[in-house]
Formats: sequence, C-alpha cells, structure tokens
Amino acid sequence: MGGIKNFEVKIMPLLQYKCAKCGEKFEELVKTYTDEVKCPRCGERCGRDYSGCVYSATGTKSKKCSGNCKTCGGCR
Repeated sequence: MGGIKNFEVKIMPLLQYKCAKCGEKFEELVKTYTDEVKCPRCGERCGRDYSGCVYSATGTKSKKCSGNCKTCGGCR
C-alpha cells in the first residue's frame, strides 16, 4: 500500500511592475523577488511598482509604509 510522500510546496509571488520606458503597468508571477522581469509591451527591464495599499504583518493598513522596504522604514 502506497503512503503519502513528502513534497515541498513552493510559493511563487504575483508582483506588480511598471516599465520606466513606456509606462506599462502589469503583474508577473515570479519564482523569486529578485527575478529579472521584462515589459510585455516594449521588452525593457522593469522595476517593481510600489503603489497601492500596504498592510503590516498584523493585517492592519499602514499609514507610513511605502511598500518598498529598501527605502521606507515606516514599519520600524
């Protein structure tokens, strides 16, 4: 009789991006946060789009956080 085998679940984040060249905004399913993402319209390398609502780890809306932990500091 076969048993349940161990398996690893990998979570792939769906992130928002904005192209600095053409202004295209889109979402992309990536393996890691550091994956290089190219614009579907013009093919230029894109950066993350940190707009919209940001929530803290407790699930409450953050008033000071920009969503970009590299430049923010609102959670600390």
